[in-house]
Amino acid sequence: MQRIEIHIDSLSDLDRAAEDFLKKIGTHRLIAFYAPMGAGKTTFTTALCKCLGVTDPVCSPTFTIINEYLTSEGQTVFHFDFYRISKLSEAIDIGLEDYLYSGNLCLMEWPENIEELLPEETLKVHIQVNPDLSRTIWWEE
Repeated sequence: MQRIEIHIDSLSDLDRAAEDFLKKIGTHRLIAFYAPMGAGKTTFTTALCKCLGVTDPVCSPTFTIINEYLTSEGQTVFHFDFYRISKLSEAIDIGLEDYLYSGNLCLMEWPENIEELLPEETLKVHIQVNPDLSRTIWWEE
């Protein structure tokens, strides 16, 4: 396995990091972001959506669990926040499998809460907060 890293020095570096990330993930459509509270999962998801041409406001779907966005090319992006999920049945009840197997890009926050439901091909991405408050985004392939 190879560890792939993207370093983000500051908020002004987000757009570059998001573009780099989208190039490096290739054909992966299921992206699970693992990070502590406040590490920047939603902020990075917002930057990714901006790079994809999403013009709708991007916000964490903490209470709705899922937000749907449309890219400038007419593709759908699903943004999940599983923070409030306490039972797997809650994720199943929203039709999670339909979203995960739709072929659309799925960006997932707090995937730890539904780990057992994630398909094997899910790309598990970590956001690490460094001592200088920069971020390192990494995954293994």
